[in-house]
Amino acid sequence: MASQESHLTATLLTSILAAVLGSLQTGYHTGNINAPARIIEEFFNHTWRARHNQSMPDHSLTLLWSLSVSIKDFGALLGSLGVKYLADSYGRRNSILIVNCLSVVGACLMSASKISKSFELLILGRLVFGLFCGLVMSLNPLYIQEVSPTNLRGAFATLNQVSFASGILVGMVAGLETVLGTEHYWAMMLSLSLIAALAQYLVLPFCPESPRYLLINRGEEKKAEAALLKLRGRADKVYAELEEMKEEAAHTQSGVTIHEFFKKRSYKQPIVIVLIVNLGSQLSGFNAIINYSTRMFQAKFDQAKYLTLGVGAVNVTFTLVAFFLMERAGRRKLLLTGFISIAVCNVLMTTVESVLHLAPELRSLQVLLVFCLISAYELGPGPISWFIAAELFDQPGRPMAMAFTSMLNWGGKFVLALLFPPLLKICGVYVYLLFMMMAVLAFTFTWIRLPETKGRTFDDIAEEFRGAEGIPLHNKTGFNTFT
Repeated sequence: MASQESHLTATLLTSILAAVLGSLQTGYHTGNINAPARIIEEFFNHTWRARHNQSMPDHSLTLLWSLSVSIKDFGALLGSLGVKYLADSYGRRNSILIVNCLSVVGACLMSASKISKSFELLILGRLVFGLFCGLVMSLNPLYIQEVSPTNLRGAFATLNQVSFASGILVGMVAGLETVLGTEHYWAMMLSLSLIAALAQYLVLPFCPESPRYLLINRGEEKKAEAALLKLRGRADKVYAELEEMKEEAAHTQSGVTIHEFFKKRSYKQPIVIVLIVNLGSQLSGFNAIINYSTRMFQAKFDQAKYLTLGVGAVNVTFTLVAFFLMERAGRRKLLLTGFISIAVCNVLMTTVESVLHLAPELRSLQVLLVFCLISAYELGPGPISWFIAAELFDQPGRPMAMAFTSMLNWGGKFVLALLFPPLLKICGVYVYLLFMMMAVLAFTFTWIRLPETKGRTFDDIAEEFRGAEGIPLHNKTGFNTFT
């Protein structure tokens, strides 16, 4: 645990900031597509008319647009399948650099769709970019967690979500009609992620590979020591951390297959924890609000797009709050606070929506509740759901666990994007009670089963699960929720 006293170095900070440029790109193409929807739909229609001498039927246009938006999440779901192979075969840093080419190709295809008069290129570009999203949103936390010292691990992993949320906000701004979301510039808007992709290629190759990967996966102690020295800056920190890695290596097997991952006794509890935390996070209402906030506000406010920008701003603000609280409050407290707050917000949104026709002045309260739900999500469930698996599993299981996390996150987004509109028609305002139930389930399971991982080495955390059927929550101070 000597690594707990490690300090921030320029190399460590550069490595992390270079890595999260990938999540910035992911956020950008999440936030930039909604505002210019009408203009891009008209491009679809115009292209169809030029080919077939007739306008595209409305239902076909709606279906094509839905496919264009959702295919990124489907691509991300597919991309998740490649995380383990890349991370174990090429290393954490090199894998990020390899998948970055998918971002470049995807952005080029999307921006080329206008000049080539082919909406198929835009859809294909979003599919390719989706593959990048599924890979990079798992590889980033994996790399960040393995290069960070124990006392800064959670905070730095949260920077991945900060970058993602910042990308969403930048995308929302770029997509406005007053910026680049116009008939003339929307294709240029779709290409701007190339700036971050090229910046990553300029910086990340000069950052060290994960020392844990070099030592435990590759058995290259000298290279691991050199990488650690660059990251920590002090030889005494390097030797203490190397000893901790060697101890972890002694307790782990060389590799884990997919079958072994789901059958291994010590992985069963962490798998269930990751499943509940991620599904609770993705199906508790946040994604429905991010995807449909403009439509929610349009019926009640003239400047709905600018209120949606407020959603993006609150999103970024509270990921920053989570960054500063992560190593102070711990993962459990932030998750518990986030889930119970989301549940309360969903109940209140149901109540307000039910009486809105009787008291129209409550529409401002509805906006406030939307902002509160987003704040609660980004305070804990949002960032923690992406990196908690990296802390609960040992080195052989970590890449598979991150792939599992990515599949749950992107799969949840994809399913909710498909099901929310019909659920809204069937359930009306009571759809928020379904989100509330998911948040309560996640809160309850987190309270009972999730150990606190703040300030603990990977081997210390993994030790709690080795050969154990249950998790002793209070036999060690690190597991006590409120200490």
